[in-house]
Formats: sequence, structure tokens, C-alpha cells
Amino acid sequence: MDTVLLSTAYFAPVQWYQKLQCHTECLIECHDNFLKQTYRNRCVIATTQGQQALTVPVERPANGRLDKTPMCDIKISNHGNWRHLHWNALASAYGESPFFEYYQDDLRPFFERRGEYLIDFNLAITDTVCRLLDVHPRLSLTERYLSASEATSAGIADFRDVIRPKHPGEDPSFIPRPYYQVYRQKYGFLPNLSILDLLFNEGNEAIFWLMRHK
Repeated sequence: MDTVLLSTAYFAPVQWYQKLQCHTECLIECHDNFLKQTYRNRCVIATTQGQQALTVPVERPANGRLDKTPMCDIKISNHGNWRHLHWNALASAYGESPFFEYYQDDLRPFFERRGEYLIDFNLAITDTVCRLLDVHPRLSLTERYLSASEATSAGIADFRDVIRPKHPGEDPSFIPRPYYQVYRQKYGFLPNLSILDLLFNEGNEAIFWLMRHK
């Protein structure tokens, strides 16, 4: 299957970016309903205390039900100082990594500017990260919600319910390959963290960890 279907994600995990590298076209689902505790608005990084989730707060919709609101309508909450906290967490976790200083000027703006819609914010992040990785996928948004059966019938590889923080689905095409991590000696290799972990630790070599496992 040359087309892959993914949920939108905030600094998505390595597995998510592997799909961009290994498929000709990528559809980003924007008509599914928002789900809490997913990569839609969170990423997972490695810190001196172990794994840490960074979550983008979202506004409660007029209907009062996030789980009944399409992703394309989810707005970022601008209350609080979550951007500052996220950037400080990244600087603290990866400040001593080999490539943090090299990439920080490209990434810091995402923690300084305000956006309205989560999906637009995530797409802007994806565009920048793909450029830094030297990955060039053909990305487009879904025009309507695609059911799993519709995706299969159309020959689309559907990973929307596979790539998730808790209870991930089966994906034989992705076998995490260890790479250098700042805290590996303390915690061992931590697989499938945010793409930032791979980027800060491996730099322009990161793309080699996105190749389909043979």
C-alpha cells in the first residue's frame, strides 16, 4: 500500500514518521473525533526522571464534549504558560544531547507563537520536522471521515488506531532499532519516543532509523 492514513500528532513518535518515510502518500485524518491521552496533543520525551509526556491543552468546545468534536474544530488553549514549560522541559532533557543546539532555532518558534487550531499547529510542526529530517512526503488532509473498512477497500494502510501511547496496535513493519540516547545508560533504550528524541540525538543521521525494517 502506497498510501497511509494517520491521526494528527504533536511532535509525533518515531513510528509515525517512519510511515511518512516509507509510503508515497500520507492522509492526515482531520474529521475523527478528538480523543484524550493520544498523540493528537501530546508527545513523550526522555528526561533524567524517565519518560515524560508533554500535553498541549485544548479549549472545551461549545457542546462541552471533546469526544464529540471533530479534530478540525479543536482549538488550542492559550491559557497558562504551557509553551514555556514545554520548551524548558525539552531544553532540560536534551540540552546536553549532540544536536539540540543545532536544531533549537528551527523549533523554538513553535513554543513562542500562538495558534488557534490544533491540527494547523501540528501540520506546521510536521512540515518543519520533515524538512529537518530530509523526508519529503506528499501530505494531504482527509475530506471526510474514512471508516476502517473504507480505508482498507481503497488500499490505504490505516494506522490511526495503531500508533497510540497506550495499548498500541500491531505493526510488524515497525521494529524500533536502538540509537544513542542521553539517558540510555540509566534507563536502557526507550523506544518510539517523540521524533525530537531521535532528532536531537542523531541529527542528520536520524533518517536512517526511519527506514522500513527488513
